[in-house]
Order: sequence, then structure tokens, then C-alpha cells
Amino acid sequence: MAAKKRTWRRQPSLSPPPPPASAPPAPPRRTAHDHVSVVNAALYRDGIRVSTPDSLAETFRQLREYRDGMAWIGLHRPSEDELHSLAEEFDLHPLSIEDALEAHQRPKLERYGETLFVVLRAARYLDAPEEVDFGELHVFLGHDFVITVRHGAAPDLSAVRHRMEESPDLLALGPEAVLYAILDAVVDGYAPVVSGVQNDIDEIETEVFRGDPEVSRRIYELSREVVEFQRATRPLIGMLNGLMAGFTKYGTDEELQRYLRDVADHVTHTSERVDGFRQALTDILTVNATLVTQQQNAEMRALAVAGFEQNEEIKKISAWAAILFAPTLVGTIYGMNFDSMPELHWTLGYPFAIVLMAVVCVSLYVVFKRRDWL
Repeated sequence: MAAKKRTWRRQPSLSPPPPPASAPPAPPRRTAHDHVSVVNAALYRDGIRVSTPDSLAETFRQLREYRDGMAWIGLHRPSEDELHSLAEEFDLHPLSIEDALEAHQRPKLERYGETLFVVLRAARYLDAPEEVDFGELHVFLGHDFVITVRHGAAPDLSAVRHRMEESPDLLALGPEAVLYAILDAVVDGYAPVVSGVQNDIDEIETEVFRGDPEVSRRIYELSREVVEFQRATRPLIGMLNGLMAGFTKYGTDEELQRYLRDVADHVTHTSERVDGFRQALTDILTVNATLVTQQQNAEMRALAVAGFEQNEEIKKISAWAAILFAPTLVGTIYGMNFDSMPELHWTLGYPFAIVLMAVVCVSLYVVFKRRDWL
């Protein structure tokens, strides 16, 4: 994937592009019979759009005519037949076609002969549900073509194409320049996600110390998203290092090398931030578990104190019940009115019963008092 050797300066975004010799034809309006997977297809020569084919077959035909041109084909969830037609036309490796069909691949960079196959995981932060939405992008690059296969809403490749068409000097560098623009867009898309996750972590810290009972679930859900985010960003470091290692071999333009190094710096910074998020969530989860344990211990202590106080009350009630039971038992026995009971006809029977009840009650009172039941 050798790029043309030329020197260029990056133009400011507000400066208009140099007018082409002839205005490129406007993209045709699609009809109901066109397959919706072909989002955009265009041919470029020296960074200028020269044709906008309305089908893959027409793109193939025109690319054969423009020997020094470059085709940029954008697809969204293409069918198997479309990918196989692309593989046949551009000699794409079967393994890369299989990956593009199945999706759910990890970010990677593979070289199959003269073709470079790149898998990227784009991300965007959804404010309403406060979650991260991940998309997948497959990029095929050859010496005269770029094919993007998008699975998901992110990234917005139309903005990437618009940016490149406004910088024809950059686009003239070929497929590697398009790959740089795609990588830059994907990495720049991580910034809002990083800000959103940081905001969620700040809110979770507040909820943890406020004692919100639902915070554990939120920590777990955010941790899963951070892990997924980590899987999307960490492999990019190795991918970009691989690209930079091939600068000399593939004759990459020096200015383009600088921009790719800048993307690598941004990826490294983002990856470090994501690693920090994961560690922060682990620490927050530990703190939350400690606070929950302390709260449970406090509740258990309160229950123990309440149980002790309840036991003390039960002891007092039991002691008075036993004291009152003794005279009740004596009175019940002497209240049966049997004639054979000698105490009923004894002159001192009544005083004896009263004294007996008093002695038993006092004795029980002294015993319970000594045992701190009263």
C-alpha cells in the first residue's frame, strides 16, 4: 500500500478547497431499487472526485478506466453477495471477508498481500440512557481503493469523506490518507465517551457516600462498559505502532507520518484514561462494600442493643410473674374449700397463709434482685 510521495500542508478547516478544473458530478438520487448497503461510492483522481457511480458494478467498470484513480466505497451492513463481488474484483482475502460478514471482531490490523485489512471499534456516548454505544468498522485498503464496511451507527464516515474532499492535497496521498482520516475520526469520537464516563463516575461517588441502595448495580453496569471501551481502545496502540513500523517500507509521506503519530498519542492518552476509569470503579466498589458492611454492622449493633434491652425487660417481667405466682398458688390451694384440710378450721390458718405468701414473695424478690433481674 505504497502512497505517492508528495509534500503537502494541512489546510485550515475554514479555508475553502481550491476549485477543481471541472466540477464533479453531483451524487445521483437513489431510487427504491438501489440497495441501501451502498452508502456512497466515488472515484477520485489527484484528490478530486471525478465520478459518483450508482452501483458497485459501475464503480468497478469506471475504476478500470481511470488507471490512476482511487475508488472509495462505503457500505453499511452489506449482503454476502456484495462482499463476495468486492472480494472477486479487488482480490480480497477470504478470511477478511469472513470477518466483515460476521462482525463482532476485536480491533486488529492484518496484511494480506497488497491489501491492508483494519477492524476498528467506534464508540459514542448516549446522554439519555447514560450508556456507551459501540459500532464496528472494517476497512480494506489497496493501492487504488478503500472499502469501508460499517456495522452500527458510529462513526459518521460522511463527515470523514467531506473533510477529505475539502483537503484534496491530503486525499491525493491515497488510501493511507483515508485510513488516517478514519482513525482520527474514530479516536476523536472517544473524547465525548471519556467525558461521559468521567461524569458517571463522579455521580457514582456521590451516590456511594449518600448511601444509595442502587449504586452497586450502576457500578457494575458502568464497569462492563468500561471493560468494553478498554477492549476497543487498547489494541489500537499496537495497530498504530505496526503502521508506523512500516512507514519506510511502504513509503508513507512524511507529513502523513506526523499525523499518524498524533493519532497514536491520542490513542495512548485515551487508553490510559480508560485504564484509570477501571481502577477507579474497582476502588469505588471496594469503598461501597466497606460502607455497606459498616452500615450492616451498625444495624446489627442496634439490633443487639435492642435485643439486650428486650431481654432485660423480659427478665423483669418473668421475675415479677414468679413473685406473683407464689401467693396465687397458695391462695388457690387454700381456696379449694375441702373439709379434710385442717388449716381451714385452724385459728391461725389465715395468718399462717398470709405470712407464708409474704415469705415466699420476699424470698423470690431477694433472689431475683441479687441476680440483677429486678
